[in-house]
Amino acid sequence: MSITTDRKADLIKSHGRTEADTGSAEVQVAILSERIANLTEHFKMHKKDNHSRRGLLKLVSHRRSLLDHLKKSDEGRYQSLIEKLGLRR
Repeated sequence: MSITTDRKADLIKSHGRTEADTGSAEVQVAILSERIANLTEHFKMHKKDNHSRRGLLKLVSHRRSLLDHLKKSDEGRYQSLIEKLGLRR
């Protein structure tokens, strides 16, 4: 369900402004999107796992708040991020 350190490093490298940028909104949203995708695949097999479903809803809410912050602060970065990640909105 969680992402590997190699995959996380790839996400940081591709979405971060610098090599060690782990705190920017783009990197955080990319990591959350990866975790959400992994959990979504998990729920296709384990339909009754309601405890993890609550965690998924928290991740989605956190990603939404980060995206709202990014949209409010810099519209261009927001647009490029949702196009790169393939998110709707």
